[in-house]
Amino acid sequence: MPIQPPEATSPIADPVATTTGEATAAAQATDIGLSDRPDSPCIGICSTLFDEICQGCGRTAGEVSNWVFYNEAEKQVIWERITREGTARRFRQG
Repeated sequence: MPIQPPEATSPIADPVATTTGEATAAAQATDIGLSDRPDSPCIGICSTLFDEICQGCGRTAGEVSNWVFYNEAEKQVIWERITREGTARRFRQG
């Protein structure tokens, strides 16, 4: 029987990958409510060139342009506001 190096027989061959995997699983468990919505409210009908509030998603021009820089808490606040207002095409039936 050939002798294998210790890392090949250890159940934790790569501690970095294991830690990353555990962190990913923990993040997924805490983000269950957030996973039901897309990252961005954009529906591809942007009117911020002509309107202060986008008719497609309900965000301000500043929110649209800075969206990628917001953290999850800031995005959540915006999602809650535009959902509550419900005036954007994103929230209308038909």
